Amino acid sequence: MFQSRVAGSSQVDRTGLAFWKLALHKSRMSDIILHDYWRSSASYRVRIVLNLKKIEYRLRSVNLLEGEQRGKDYLSTNPQGRVPTLTVDGEDIIQSLAIIDYLDATYPDPPMVSSDPVERAATLAQALIVATDIHPINNISIGNYLKSEFGADGKAVIQWMQHWMTTGFAALEKLAPDTGLFGGDTPNLADVCLVPQMYNARRFETDLTAFPKLVRIDAGCNALEAFEKATPEAVKEN
Repeated sequence: MFQSRVAGSSQVDRTGLAFWKLALHKSRMSDIILHDYWRSSASYRVRIVLNLKKIEYRLRSVNLLEGEQRGKDYLSTNPQGRVPTLTVDGEDIIQSLAIIDYLDATYPDPPMVSSDPVERAATLAQALIVATDIHPINNISIGNYLKSEFGADGKAVIQWMQHWMTTGFAALEKLAPDTGLFGGDTPNLADVCLVPQMYNARRFETDLTAFPKLVRIDAGCNALEAFEKATPEAVKEN
């Protein structure tokens, strides 16, 4: 049913996104499985964080186009029928930001958010523009619903996606720093959320001319090995 393979590795320093801390038992090797689809933006975020933290994990493909996410086997793992799911020693964690929160608590180096409350809130706001305002209304299930219930053709669905990406990017561009990444010298949660969305923007030929800061940040992140190894093309099975 699912196809499994070995992927990247990582480690970390202090707690960022998590509101709670879990003890990190370095003497015990955890069995970590990422249930993932290569083109899923949410899965892409988690792959980036796993790579940044040098966490060893196995990748288990859930083919969304073939409907594997709706199969009985996968629904027993994730009742929502979405990817990603992170399975750690038999425990299943769903939703990409919740997964990243867990990883930040258990593998805190590098942190995805600052320990400073103001900086933390700013980073979360930037990340959530992508994760809650752009991405959810642009995913495959929404596109299919627009087609089946409202008669939208492929061109109309792409226009819908471009509109919401452009709207979100316009706000994010104003919040972006003039130099460096959102995280400064090192990527943070906002960078992790931005890059997969920029990938989607280019995939659907969204005009990025008005967003030079975001283009710069995206390029800077993609020059890093952790991002490069998390790209859809890098994990797609032949």
